[in-house]
Amino acid sequence: MRYAIRHRTRFKYAFPVRFARCNLRLRPIDWDGQTTEDHAVVVEPAASQTAVRPSGYPVKTTRIVVDRPATELVIESRAHVTVDRIAPAPLADDPTVTQAAVGARELRDLSEMAPANYLFPSPLIDAYPEIAVWCAQELRPDRGVVEAGLALAQAIRTNFHYDGSATQLDTSPAEAFAKKRGVCQDFAQIMISGARSAGLAAAYVSGYLRTIPPPGKARLVGADATHAWVLLWCGPARGWLGFDPTNGVTMGADHIVTAIGRDYADVAPIDGIFLGRDGQKIDVAVDVEPLG
Repeated sequence: MRYAIRHRTRFKYAFPVRFARCNLRLRPIDWDGQTTEDHAVVVEPAASQTAVRPSGYPVKTTRIVVDRPATELVIESRAHVTVDRIAPAPLADDPTVTQAAVGARELRDLSEMAPANYLFPSPLIDAYPEIAVWCAQELRPDRGVVEAGLALAQAIRTNFHYDGSATQLDTSPAEAFAKKRGVCQDFAQIMISGARSAGLAAAYVSGYLRTIPPPGKARLVGADATHAWVLLWCGPARGWLGFDPTNGVTMGADHIVTAIGRDYADVAPIDGIFLGRDGQKIDVAVDVEPLG
């Protein structure tokens, strides 16, 4: 499937800002079964754009600087991406959870996607006993790792309620777990915390999910959203596979990978600073258009 992606972020400031510097992580990366054909960023008012040195993770970062007074900043990312990927399913000869965990520790690899980079707690995803115990019910040591990962994603989908008002960007996995409510970021971070506690290498994925309108309804432009899910290292033969705990499925052709890191801090679509008085409003519109 070929997609046209449009991601528009509008910052409206209560008072003019004198200076703004933002890091943009909006260019979809090339990944297994996925190729980015082209990408462009349009900024209003006009801003300088420079590439940022690699972070050590599969992330493409651009820095923009606006050095003139403004009451509004609009950042629009446009890309064409081709995805040719079949959602993975468990196989009879998959390694067990224990075998995948041991293999991740024994692998001698220093690349961006080396399992060792994703085995341990990270700045936003710590280890929590209550999450570890709950996730261990599905991540049993002798269970096939792909079967276990999918079962955990489905357990989160079943037992947690999607609620956009229940959490914030800085809500910890433990808080979201206690509430049993949250959004895709929370569910991904809960799954990652539990997987790492079981010894598995688990990475955080930022990207897009193609949404299909109900039968008879037109596709609404701008109604799609950014999404977050999980990659688990499933042994040398199967490598990194994606699991979406918000929807209880594995990563297929409807998932478009933008960036991969240890947690949200590594892959946040936009972050930065501005100089001015307090008070801003942010509006985000995402459109994922299938082109066939």
